[in-house]
Amino acid sequence: MTLPTTFRWPIYLSVIGLAIVVASVWYTNRLANQLSVIEENYVRFFEASVRDINNFENAAADADFGVQGEIIGNNTTIPAIWALQGGGYVEAINWGGREADTSYILEQLDYLKENGKPPVEMPYGGLMYFGTSTLIQKLRLFPYIQLALIGTFLVVGVFGINQARRAEQNRVWVGMAKETAHQLGTPISAIMGWIEHLNTSYADNPELMEVSGELNKDVLRLEMVANRFSKIGATPELHPTNIYAELDHCRQYMQKRAPRKVVFDFPTAAEGNLPVAINPLLFDWVIENLLRNALDAMDGKGRISSKVTEKDDKVTIDITDTGKGITARNVRRVFDPGFTTKARGWGLGLSLVKRIIEEYHRGKIVVLHSEPGKGTTFRITLPRAKQLPHA
Repeated sequence: MTLPTTFRWPIYLSVIGLAIVVASVWYTNRLANQLSVIEENYVRFFEASVRDINNFENAAADADFGVQGEIIGNNTTIPAIWALQGGGYVEAINWGGREADTSYILEQLDYLKENGKPPVEMPYGGLMYFGTSTLIQKLRLFPYIQLALIGTFLVVGVFGINQARRAEQNRVWVGMAKETAHQLGTPISAIMGWIEHLNTSYADNPELMEVSGELNKDVLRLEMVANRFSKIGATPELHPTNIYAELDHCRQYMQKRAPRKVVFDFPTAAEGNLPVAINPLLFDWVIENLLRNALDAMDGKGRISSKVTEKDDKVTIDITDTGKGITARNVRRVFDPGFTTKARGWGLGLSLVKRIIEEYHRGKIVVLHSEPGKGTTFRITLPRAKQLPHA
């Protein structure tokens, strides 16, 4: 299968970026290794200089130790400890400012005796032990530090790209929703005009008045749908609403449009007064989407149930069906825009549901449980409102 161009270009960019990272790490690691060799040579020159000066008694009378003296005097990176034969030490240099910390220097001395290079004998007794150059230590760590920095940059870059894409998707969502609401407005207004014409011209015809009444219900429904779309992108007002009554309202609407072999097991409005902060217009859209998906999954028969529970300041609403269920692989993708398992569909319903619940209602929606052949449970979690408005 050939991937479309919109899917191929991120792959190309990823391959190019990976090649740049590998080349950069390889080059810096190579450079660090070369610098390490130079520093190790300097360490050997330092050790040899100390050894030469200590052997001045065996040198010729006109021997010049000026070079060795310069090498020793200019040492700022090689840590060393001048230790006594019988224990203790005389001097410690280049230990990161901790030369005065006796316990620390003695610990380092013990380490060098066990794991370091052979010491150089010093005049008037004692041995000089050499540690690993601090510059070499830093150079060895440099490729890993660079890799960590590049990795962080890549993570931040990917996050930024994802945020930009999400923002673009949101703009597309909002634009499409508002354009849909705008396009629906004209035919709705025209149909309402024709209904008014029927009502005034054929008021004495019962059959036409019945048709007019049904048309009016459908137009009001279309008007509500257009109103829903118009609210996408705007901050909706949330009102304390009895969740039992709202779920019962959605159940009544969908049950009239469901096959007779589908049983609805929902709490009724009389079962409680549990206030939840919602926008009823958008919340009903969420429940209707979930119920439509459940009906599609059950092939005309089965059970759809709802359960409401309250804990602390949260209210959970479980919507369960006995339909086809969702595979574990698809559970992670059901809320992705464009994902659908239906032959016909754009895969926008559950994505819209997630947006309405999480962005507009400060809640959470998840697939709580699903098993192929047995059904699915969606869980909505919403903040509890303080109290219901007075009647």
